[in-house]
Amino acid sequence: MKRYTWLGATTAIAAGMSVVVTILGIPTLTWAQDDACYMITPSGKRVSLGKLCRGSGTIQPAAGGFYQARIKRRQGGTPVIDVTLNGRSTFEMLVDTGASGTLVTRAMAQSLSIPIVGAGRFTLADGRTIVMPVGRLNSLAVSGATIRNVNVAIASDLAEGLLGSDFLGNYDIKIKRDVIEFYPR
Repeated sequence: MKRYTWLGATTAIAAGMSVVVTILGIPTLTWAQDDACYMITPSGKRVSLGKLCRGSGTIQPAAGGFYQARIKRRQGGTPVIDVTLNGRSTFEMLVDTGASGTLVTRAMAQSLSIPIVGAGRFTLADGRTIVMPVGRLNSLAVSGATIRNVNVAIASDLAEGLLGSDFLGNYDIKIKRDVIEFYPR
């Protein structure tokens, strides 16, 4: 059993439950992201389409070696930003610096056909303990800052996902009025 921690709870998941798919010699599609004004090439490289998408509101990575994400709004004081899952779909997610893992909604998981790799018992901030499926993402990205092959909890009753420390822990973070800056460690 391997132990994972999400939403403040430690969970054991049986070894060998992750799924890895390797495709060799098969062409892949390049996805253009309408609302973020970039595309991701088959090799995973992010290419700006800024000249084609004037006024999109996307903030490009700064020259100083850090990434910026525009805060779209705040929910109860918590910033909400765009997060791209599996390089092709962008969703609004809460930046939850207290969550030890990322949580996606059932609708997100279904739209991306996220494979289920196990289940976990999680204790929520309100003290409830629940069991949720665990899925595997190929990638999770915020304004070009990307992590790959990440397990996420899949919640059935949330309106928005939570971006947790499995992503945030790779960066020193500054939360400003209108943007969040991610500095690689």
